[in-house]
Amino acid sequence: MKVAPPTDTLVHLVRHGEVFNPTGVLYGRLPDFHLSDNGRAMADRLGEWFADVPLTALRCSPLERARETITPIAAAHPELEVVAEPGVIEAVNDFEGQVFGAGNQALRKPANWWKLRNPLRPSWGEPFTHVRDRMVEAVAEAAVAAGEGGQAVVVSHQLPIWIARLDAEGRRLVHDPRKRQCNVASVTTLHLREGRVVRVSYTEPAGDLVKAKDRGKSFSSGS
Repeated sequence: MKVAPPTDTLVHLVRHGEVFNPTGVLYGRLPDFHLSDNGRAMADRLGEWFADVPLTALRCSPLERARETITPIAAAHPELEVVAEPGVIEAVNDFEGQVFGAGNQALRKPANWWKLRNPLRPSWGEPFTHVRDRMVEAVAEAAVAAGEGGQAVVVSHQLPIWIARLDAEGRRLVHDPRKRQCNVASVTTLHLREGRVVRVSYTEPAGDLVKAKDRGKSFSSGS
């Protein structure tokens, strides 16, 4: 008798939509940062994109922008409960609350130079290894909740998603933030088989709504 090959479980890591942030503050984990009008349109697009996907689990960061992004997705799957997942929250950042402006001007202030002493850790916030560990755990828990062959949506933030992808692909965690492939409202999908990531795929269901000036943007406003 032939044994059927194991079925992949999919964990879709969704970055939240565009945030209303006219002053350009690096908001990090600060409260009361919500989706912009364009960000809500991105969330609606994600809701449409996932409407016919047989999702079996929903998870999201506890921050407002993540909860607002998952709302249209959850509306299309009323049988599923959205579970807040602290493990996929934005990374801690010592620059939180600062306004960077054009050319990341805050990085040129002498008072901030000590925070930049070790970009490999990084010295300005939560270590990459810590972000990796909590994301690996959260992805594993989402996969278990989804079940074998199931699909989970996890709404998170740029850096945690990118770190999860680097780890899944066996790459170094130290990286150039400008080269992250993780636009707002993008979907990074981890394909798991028997608990191990076997493939990573990426798509941008709302790519046409991403403003040209924001493509490839990093460090200047939060993620």
